[in-house]
Amino acid sequence: MRIVRLAASLLAVLLAVAGCATDTGNHTARPELVVGSRADQESTLLARIYVAALRSYGFGAQVETTADPMAQLDSGAATVVPAFTGQVLQRFQPGATALSDAQVYRAMIAALPEGILAGDYTTAAEDKPALLVTGKTARAWGGNELSGLPKHCTGLVIGAVAEFSSPPAVGSCRLLPSREFINEPTLFAAVRAGQLTAAWTTTADPGIPADLVALVDGKPALIRAENVVPLYRRNALSDRQLLAINEVAGVLDTAALADMRRQVAKGAGPQAVADRWLAEHPLGR
Repeated sequence: MRIVRLAASLLAVLLAVAGCATDTGNHTARPELVVGSRADQESTLLARIYVAALRSYGFGAQVETTADPMAQLDSGAATVVPAFTGQVLQRFQPGATALSDAQVYRAMIAALPEGILAGDYTTAAEDKPALLVTGKTARAWGGNELSGLPKHCTGLVIGAVAEFSSPPAVGSCRLLPSREFINEPTLFAAVRAGQLTAAWTTTADPGIPADLVALVDGKPALIRAENVVPLYRRNALSDRQLLAINEVAGVLDTAALADMRRQVAKGAGPQAVADRWLAEHPLGR
């Protein structure tokens, strides 16, 4: 009987040791967080920035590319998805009239489906539609403020690259459909040649030529805000993981986004570019 009890005790000890080893292994090998991304350059770069942020806090993270990251987030296949506030608002509340950064962010939060939350948006990093004109046009209009455009609404001829989503109006000026061009070089050349009054681009476009003037959207805003924002699944992030993605909002700006896009366009790897930028702008400082 004593031998049986001894054998049982030894077995219990062995099982306990094995259980501890298994628990330790699971704790060490935490599953990686999935950051969803579209295949385009900007979406991929933003996803890599959030991956770099999570890794800088010691969390494993990887990017998964899909045609619809929001659906991936909704299904649970992704935990975090970088997006733009205005685009998200338009998806879930078409026809929303909010335009300013804060208004669009608040409206977007209210429109998000249950189970999806938004982190802090980058007040200094945006990529919203912008109009380019020649210096001559800007001088004739009295400066580079977008608010001056409605005074010259009659006869405006505006162009855009094919499939660009042009705003239908700027303030009181209802715009005619944009003339379509196959690429940006031909579009910008048409502005210089006087074939167009203005051309649509975006504020973080790395290809904006130095000889053209971007009209600045002041206050009140005339074009819907498009600020970078991380979306994530409810109850899927720890406090420190949420802190990691939220701190991106304090360091990322439009100029840095455009510069990183420029580097990627020239052939640099997006993760290397994101890691390098984060090393120069460490979080938590």
